[in-house]
Amino acid sequence: MTIDFKQDILAPVATDFAAMDALINEGISSKVALVMSVSKHVVEAGGKRMRPIMCLLAARACGEENLENAQKLSAIIEMLHTATLVHDDVVDESGLRRGRPTANARWNNQTAVLVGDFLISRAFDLLVDLNNMVLLKDFSTGTCEIAEGEVLQLQSQHQPDTDEATYLDIIHGKTSRLFELATEGAAILTGKHEYREALRHYAGHFGNAFQIIDDILDYTSDAETLGKNIGDDLMEGKPTLPLIAALKNTSGEEHQMIRKSITSGGTENLDQIIQIVHQSGALQYCHKRAIEETEAALAALNQLPDSIYRQALNNLAQLALNRIQ
Repeated sequence: MTIDFKQDILAPVATDFAAMDALINEGISSKVALVMSVSKHVVEAGGKRMRPIMCLLAARACGEENLENAQKLSAIIEMLHTATLVHDDVVDESGLRRGRPTANARWNNQTAVLVGDFLISRAFDLLVDLNNMVLLKDFSTGTCEIAEGEVLQLQSQHQPDTDEATYLDIIHGKTSRLFELATEGAAILTGKHEYREALRHYAGHFGNAFQIIDDILDYTSDAETLGKNIGDDLMEGKPTLPLIAALKNTSGEEHQMIRKSITSGGTENLDQIIQIVHQSGALQYCHKRAIEETEAALAALNQLPDSIYRQALNNLAQLALNRIQ
């Protein structure tokens, strides 16, 4: 079965999605014109808006029929996500994101950092309006963990001894945690606390699979599909799972070459490294891990009652995995 994003994932919450979009545009209004134009630029450069869609689907899957608050929550999530991207681009000194100039490239680092701060502050400003202390606490803790994940990634840069457990800690913080906030947040908001754990596990495993697939694509895709350059992670000396697995599977000269490329970064041996990663069986291992994480996500989802919304969440996890088939 071919899964179509619009039909099989977005359609059940299409009207809520449109309302959420309008709320984001309201949310980023500011009396400072520059804040407004930078925010608009980064919000419009957004991708498929998976996190807010996941939040809306989770709220519906919990049986909620009045989605006014869930629409607000999903807008808040997209603003937080956008803020983390803006800050990431500054940290990584990226010039492009999804084929468009990043905020730091179009304006400068100072502007990008401050507008990222504004988006986080605005998200919490709107979160307070939902008047739910449990939700506020979950998001406060969660955003701390997202920041910690990014710092952990920074710490492991150029460290060839980074192991898979550390890699999973990093991606849980930098990727999976926000997905968890989107789904668990929906359960808290709708008062369906019995689904919190199932939805958190679904999103956490989904996020892990999603990031592992992204890391595989860094070695198999092309710049146009990826929206960034091939080997970007390698150039920054990030020990992602394909490299960690390749280090395990190689010895001698090839092993040393990978270690050196993580330690020093840069792309001087890029073609050779990509070839070693391909030949070492590392990508097959990563693929297997992505499938395991996806299966764990789907298993968690089965604890929710059957509905078109649960099915759409299921489809989303399958679609994410299909990017590497």
